[in-house]
Amino acid sequence: MPTALVIGASRGLGLEFVKQYLAEGWNVFGTHRSEPDRLRLRELGAHTLKFDVLDTNDLAGLSWQLDGEKLDVLIVNAGVYGPRASNIHQPPAPDDFDLVMRTNVLAPMRLVPLVAPLLGPSRGTLAFISSRMGSIADAGASYGMLYRVSKAAENMVAKLAHAEYATLGVRVLTLHPGWVRTDMGGPNADVDVAASIAGMRRIIDNPTAYPGGSFYDYRGQSLAW
Repeated sequence: MPTALVIGASRGLGLEFVKQYLAEGWNVFGTHRSEPDRLRLRELGAHTLKFDVLDTNDLAGLSWQLDGEKLDVLIVNAGVYGPRASNIHQPPAPDDFDLVMRTNVLAPMRLVPLVAPLLGPSRGTLAFISSRMGSIADAGASYGMLYRVSKAAENMVAKLAHAEYATLGVRVLTLHPGWVRTDMGGPNADVDVAASIAGMRRIIDNPTAYPGGSFYDYRGQSLAW
């Protein structure tokens, strides 16, 4: 039975990853921060792991709880958008900057060396859920500047993870889920959450068509860094 770990599984994209993998008979670990989220994941059939990406104690605890596990897929999904008004004319406040950059960048930097080796035995896939807004080549507007900067930095973390762990057989992907109807994306977004996750899973499941070290959207289209 293949095993997946979803970081940030309480709602939205992460929760849908959990649901879809469970529906196909996978063994699924999902991280949560609150007790209601833990109960929701447990009722679905997932193994629950308490993990706040900003808490170094939780990071150590996650590593301990996963000791000896072999993963086939690891989804790094936890993230925040930050202030909607952030743009080139209105730089973020220090507290907003710290929250977004620590969540979207520092947390993956700390997480990867602890969990990526668990993918080695199965030659598994580490997938970063990023955003097209983090593409430097495609940047054409400054709205959401703080989020854009954080996702560009997370994309670099993913590229470096690819450079480091490809020799162990680990495939590292960076994925854009589309503008999805979640709490972050809002009700007017273009893409249904189930369709977004199904699309990203097709990419994750096909290493021949979608090699590591690359940036794709949920439809399988290659994106510019």
